[in-house]
Amino acid sequence: MSIKRSCPYCGNPIHPEDKYCSICGKPQLSDLNLGYEKEQKGLNHFFYNDLKEESSYNPNYNIGLDSERDFDINEINNAGIDEEIRYIEQKIETQHSQGNPLGDLFLEKGALYYKKRDFSRALKELETALKIFSEERDPLKIAITHNEIGLIKEKLGYFEDAIFHFNTTIDLLRTLNEPKKIVLMFNNIGNAYLQINDFENSYEYYQKAINLAEREQFIYEEVKSSSNLVEVLFFLKDYERVKRILQRNEQFFQKNNDLHGLIITKIKYGKLFFYMEGKYLEGGDYTKSYNSFSEALNLIEQMHNSLSIFQKSKLEWEIYLYLGKIEQLRDNHQKAESFLLKSMECVRLFETGEENLKEATILEELARVYTNSSEIENAIEYYLLAIRIHERFGEDLRVAELYAKIAQMHRDYSDDTLKAIEFYEKALFIYEHLGYYKELAKIYAVLGDIYLSKNITDVAMSNFQKAERIYNQLNDNYHIELLREKIASLLE
Repeated sequence: MSIKRSCPYCGNPIHPEDKYCSICGKPQLSDLNLGYEKEQKGLNHFFYNDLKEESSYNPNYNIGLDSERDFDINEINNAGIDEEIRYIEQKIETQHSQGNPLGDLFLEKGALYYKKRDFSRALKELETALKIFSEERDPLKIAITHNEIGLIKEKLGYFEDAIFHFNTTIDLLRTLNEPKKIVLMFNNIGNAYLQINDFENSYEYYQKAINLAEREQFIYEEVKSSSNLVEVLFFLKDYERVKRILQRNEQFFQKNNDLHGLIITKIKYGKLFFYMEGKYLEGGDYTKSYNSFSEALNLIEQMHNSLSIFQKSKLEWEIYLYLGKIEQLRDNHQKAESFLLKSMECVRLFETGEENLKEATILEELARVYTNSSEIENAIEYYLLAIRIHERFGEDLRVAELYAKIAQMHRDYSDDTLKAIEFYEKALFIYEHLGYYKELAKIYAVLGDIYLSKNITDVAMSNFQKAERIYNQLNDNYHIELLREKIASLLE
């Protein structure tokens, strides 16, 4: 009987002879003295090994979106990776001189650069591999490489490109009649859409994954796909369906003794109670939510020896984020700040130097903490840091909302009229470009009030009239009347 080892990316058990992990799909790089002289084999493990029912639950269930990052932090700067890259380069030269296929070697080389967090170089190696596999007309290896490229594109924030590569992978998998792997890819696409807050498309692809898994009777895949869908259902406020899904999932993971799955379910229960207590229990202290997150932390501690630093931080970041939110709602600003900073540490650990939307979320929460504790300069600074990240990911609407928020803060807390006008105008420019007319009208009306307070009546009048014209287009009679009264008073 062969002795299993662990995948360095996702921590799941694999056979020593496997070239690819059957769970996360990442290439398994052998020791220099052992693996490279062996005949290239086992590529089918990327898609073709069945997902084992006893395997640990991957919270972002896909071929490799998050699980590929679960190697130990000490590997990031490990000189051994550079040595492995040099060995593969030598192997490429030798194989090239002998006229042997090179695609597999470039695929492994790309995986090594990914482990070094050199994403641009990883992408270059994968594109070379894709060109070779395309010339060889090998649909499986083409599918493998498209998926890997998609994951890196997603990591770099090129979500449309990532989705294109994932869809290409699905097309190839259909020709290979691999429905279980198509379920995985539907989840990949759902995850990508979720990251850019495209909830409609995210819902569609998660539901496709669930429907296909149900039809093919893939119970484990159905459970994990439904767990992903929960994130969209939070946005839709469909809490009853969330509750049903989590109850079923909790029973499933308990029956299968899957601690990882239970942790994810406890986290989602914490979020469910957070939203429900906020909706139904005005003035509640969020005890049920707090307890669920605490239970998740206790389960993580139980798995401490079997989790890498990356896995642990990816599980904990959202727990600390919501504990920070809860303490903020309880007016425990110092505790809130402490939890949010822990959340930031976790994100910066597993994202390894890449600014990302998770970090922007935490920065905004910290800004709220500082606002509530009257540290306005710190709050504005953190909102500006969040804006920089949102701009990088093309989230123009959120940028406009934060500019308007900063403008209001300058107006309310420092009476800095010039700064308020500056940020309102930044928001105006974006809202106009996006065609958000209601927000445009609101800001024009506020600008009118600001200029009126400074007795600059001609500019105030201009802004009131702009706001009135927009409200006319929107048939908003209430605001039309208010503005007409202001305009009339200036004409007297």
